[in-house]
Amino acid sequence: MKRRDFLKTAATGTVAAGAAASLAAPALSQGRIEWRMVTLWPRNLPGPGVAAQRTADRIGVVTGGRISVRLFSAGEVVPAPGAFDAVAAGTADLYHGVPSFWISKSPGIGFFGSFPFGMTAYEQQAWMMHGGGQALYDEMYARFGVKPFNTGNSGPQWLGWFRREIRSIEDFRGLRFRTAGLGGEMFRRAGASVVALPAGEIFAALQAGTIDAAEFLGPFSDAPLGLHQVAKNYYHPGVQEPSSAEEIGINLGRWNALPDDLKAAVRFACMSVAEETTTEYDARHPIALAQLVAQHGVQVREAPRDLLIAFGNSAGEMLAEFRAHSDPMVKKIADSYAEFRTRSQAYMLQSYAGNFNARTLPIKWG
Repeated sequence: MKRRDFLKTAATGTVAAGAAASLAAPALSQGRIEWRMVTLWPRNLPGPGVAAQRTADRIGVVTGGRISVRLFSAGEVVPAPGAFDAVAAGTADLYHGVPSFWISKSPGIGFFGSFPFGMTAYEQQAWMMHGGGQALYDEMYARFGVKPFNTGNSGPQWLGWFRREIRSIEDFRGLRFRTAGLGGEMFRRAGASVVALPAGEIFAALQAGTIDAAEFLGPFSDAPLGLHQVAKNYYHPGVQEPSSAEEIGINLGRWNALPDDLKAAVRFACMSVAEETTTEYDARHPIALAQLVAQHGVQVREAPRDLLIAFGNSAGEMLAEFRAHSDPMVKKIADSYAEFRTRSQAYMLQSYAGNFNARTLPIKWG
């Protein structure tokens, strides 16, 4: 898909009064519920934009059409950063986004998306489903009148696109860097000047030179944004987000009004979308990266060791602060997340990492 095809509706203007009014309450038609979904994404952006539409469609299918969901892309009704507030206030029924955009409300929210040097997508899903994460997720978001569900994970993100090569931490300090979430705080502590921008505005800022570098997601979703046209240095690993969970948030009053069978159907719809979306990223990222290198001259580079160590130390400082936070809810989330990661770490090194390392040996296979 070409960049211009899905950026047509990426503008983030003010909410039109008529459009806002049309979102004020769910429509009912012959006993059927019509929900309006607002998103952070340009329409049909490969990865999250497609996943948002998939989620809307899946809810309709799994509920047998008793709930239909109409999707509004970023800027069509509310600016991308306003999606959470629109749902919390009841002017939209649900949103599709990522937790990193809401951390100004509470840093505890960030753990449900990703944490620097934290868990992989599969570890995080295990924490959510079997380690108490979902109960904490519900408790935190209920403060704001929202019922959250995980709907997928993009896996390890990339460190980002840089206009010039980064050879040491000294080259990183002072960079104007588009990023978001708790990873953005890690970058700030390491010396970057952090800039928050919606997806649809990153290319223009990078092209104009108002930012020096940008990270968004990974090859599958980054390529359609065209960032490789203005910054050829593509760095890994994306330690700022070892995983990045996508979510929907439903207005809590609308959720509570559903009968139990529809609640179960929505939950199952989200679970099925999460599996399909996460595996799609894993399948599409390698293909997109190969095309970026072969067709566009992208230079894949590994971040310097001293830079990664500085990042890791900053992330450790952040975690310690959250585990001593004055808000007991933030502390409880941080403790739960950190303890699960610690339990998982040794096993993952032996199991997954052990197998990945074995695959690099000089063996004849395939």
